[in-house]
Amino acid sequence: MPYVAIVTVLALLQFFWFGWQVGVARGKYNIHAPAISGNEMFERVFRVHMNTLEQLIVFLPSLWIFAIYISPIWAAAIGAVFIIGRAVYARSYVKDPKGRSPGFAMSAIPQLLLLLGILIWAVWTLVKAPVV
Repeated sequence: MPYVAIVTVLALLQFFWFGWQVGVARGKYNIHAPAISGNEMFERVFRVHMNTLEQLIVFLPSLWIFAIYISPIWAAAIGAVFIIGRAVYARSYVKDPKGRSPGFAMSAIPQLLLLLGILIWAVWTLVKAPVV
């Protein structure tokens, strides 16, 4: 499980970094809290942070459930792809939101794999040894 813990911490550090970037963008584009609009470039940085938060809600529980019941090594590997995908998404979204699709796919597909893996495992477990 140490690899899963590392992936978890890296994902959270990445989220922290995206939040830090929001603070930097607030200063750079003169957007005072609590405002979240007023400059397109600030809004892009802000959306990267918020979209990552939305993704983490699905990613972290599915990462750990998959690791506990299926494979911590596979969970960590799939999780690493998620983190790379978030980085690609962030870079492309800030540059031009129209180019965000590859990064979004690189973070959405790993989540889907984790969720489907858990579902298949759970159904298979029930079929093999039904609860009475």
